[in-house]
Amino acid sequence: MLLNKKISVWYFIREIKSQILFIGIFAVVIGLLDMLPWFQKISLPLNIPALLGTAVSLLLAFRTSQSYERWWEARTVWGAIVNDSRTLVRLVNQFLPEGDKNIRAIAERQIIWTYALGESLRKLPFSDKVQKYLDENKISAVNIPNALLDAHSKQLREIAASKGLTDFQQMQLNDMVTRLCDSMGKCERLKNTVFPRSYSVLVHILIYVFAAILPFGLDDSQLTVEIMITFLVPIVFITIEKTSIIMQDPFENGPVDTPVTSLAQTIEINIRQMIGEQNVPLKKENSSYYEM
Repeated sequence: MLLNKKISVWYFIREIKSQILFIGIFAVVIGLLDMLPWFQKISLPLNIPALLGTAVSLLLAFRTSQSYERWWEARTVWGAIVNDSRTLVRLVNQFLPEGDKNIRAIAERQIIWTYALGESLRKLPFSDKVQKYLDENKISAVNIPNALLDAHSKQLREIAASKGLTDFQQMQLNDMVTRLCDSMGKCERLKNTVFPRSYSVLVHILIYVFAAILPFGLDDSQLTVEIMITFLVPIVFITIEKTSIIMQDPFENGPVDTPVTSLAQTIEINIRQMIGEQNVPLKKENSSYYEM
């Protein structure tokens, strides 16, 4: 996730450097062609490029809005994961006797679940912490986060039978596991639902058509100004589109991601403090322009 205190402009330039080069060459070629005698006879009312530019602007506004909605939904879901993780451990603390080994077991599994979910969404190999837990508990499945939630349900069922939990207490605990499963499903939906490629193709075509006809609506006496305008306006459009593209997938292990690792660390710190662990290491302040 990009941080307000320090944002790297070079990150965005690197993302669109090929488009900058292509549009630059395109603008020079179109500008020089417009100076040739045959092309000088072609003159378009400025209203035509303006109309096409308006259409591109509306399409980009929709694209940016939808991309931000996907990003914000991912952040909202992980906010719910933070709250539900705390609530699950708080309820277990409340319903079970102090010092019961089941409290630590559920708390530890919930910590591992948050790390495993974030890493699986980013399609990364599991960290040493997660892999060690999986090996020690002999957990193996195609969907590891779902298997961890199954282990939650199994342990809660055993606790209800052995500790004599009331139906209401058992229902509350099961509801927390259900909410976590629901959040996991929402994350998987966002990860696996791609934005239609045809939309990007349409926007790109319109941008280049706009760049091609723009010089024929401008005054031919100022070649340098004509080339600069033909270069800058499409670059603005492409920058807006690229911003929406890199924001539309919130689990791609990039600087604009939902900071699932940072949130998992926050959850771990909170849970370990809730179960009474001492000397819990706090998160270090991030000096980078983004956090993961």
